[in-house]
Amino acid sequence: QVQLVESGGGLVQPGGSLRLSCAASGRFFSINAMGWYRQAPGKERELVATIITRGDTNYADSVKGRFTISRNNANNTVYLQMNSLKPEDTAVYSCNAYAKRTLVGPSFDYWGQGTQVTVSS
Repeated sequence: QVQLVESGGGLVQPGGSLRLSCAASGRFFSINAMGWYRQAPGKERELVATIITRGDTNYADSVKGRFTISRNNANNTVYLQMNSLKPEDTAVYSCNAYAKRTLVGPSFDYWGQGTQVTVSS
């Protein structure tokens, strides 16, 4: 099984920056892609950014130009650098990994517990 542990959340003023980290561990064959999602109270969870092993990235329009996702394939850690934060960025941010447990088996989505990001003056 794959375990994901997020860190780096906290309280920041508008215009400030935070860097989130997510480390994957456990028994798996490979991780094809990792990403970040967020969910605010009363709202649906939305995709923030994804990155595949080769390094290709995808961003939600609301964060494009402000957030940067990166990945260290050696230790299966994904990062989310968040700059120019806005109050509407306030949410629980969760890490996701799309991984294979075995060579011939299927891939599954795995989720971390989430880390709170609050943007407020």
